[in-house]
Amino acid sequence: MTDLITFDKVTKRFGDRTVLDSLDLSVHPGKHVTLIGPSGSGKTTILRLLMTLVKPEEGTITVGGRRLWPANEKELREVRKDIGMVFQQFNLFPHMKVLRNITEAPVHVLGLSKDEAEERGRELLELVGLGDYTDSYPSRLSGGQQQRVAIARALAMRPKVLLLDEVTSALDPELVTGVLDLLRDIATTTDVTMVCVTHEMAFARDVSDCVMMFDEGRILEYGPPEKIFSDPEHERTREFLSAIL
Repeated sequence: MTDLITFDKVTKRFGDRTVLDSLDLSVHPGKHVTLIGPSGSGKTTILRLLMTLVKPEEGTITVGGRRLWPANEKELREVRKDIGMVFQQFNLFPHMKVLRNITEAPVHVLGLSKDEAEERGRELLELVGLGDYTDSYPSRLSGGQQQRVAIARALAMRPKVLLLDEVTSALDPELVTGVLDLLRDIATTTDVTMVCVTHEMAFARDVSDCVMMFDEGRILEYGPPEKIFSDPEHERTREFLSAIL
């Protein structure tokens, strides 16, 4: 199977600090990969590199066989169309109603007609349980509802890859379950590839095909969730899991 995402000897530094150290990583199409590890271990930097929010110092990154780095601006624009991301903070446009939040990028980036984009947007709002909120402004929604809109907005681009960066960390505890249940549904009913950074270990165990343990910019070990959570090989993995489980 050809890899959908490939990191080849990728190094990222912030000042004197090496956040990713000659990282090799690959993700197959349709797989759900969860990155775990302590804060500062490099997990979110991987997502930020894939979103081209930061650039590596060394190495190459490809998505769908096309170069994400190094690449020129035209190449970047094309590859970005295949990638959607849901952030910790919802990052909705406060001056736009819910439906327009979802349709803005499909119209302006993918070139969809307004009617086609709105049809897709309404379908996705039904999917995330917010079909009655098309004309609401984000400020009228709860945190959990705003995060559902953010997930619908990412899916509206029909990405090959969905990046999830601690998507429940800004939510009140009673809202977390609903968002995680939605993501479980998306994982089981679509063929989108998911790369997830989370501290929700039960969620990681449920949805992941592969779990990667990071520490100090390196992958310490990886494997199916039942292996990583029940019988990890690395002492650092055991320490980390015993501290959070």
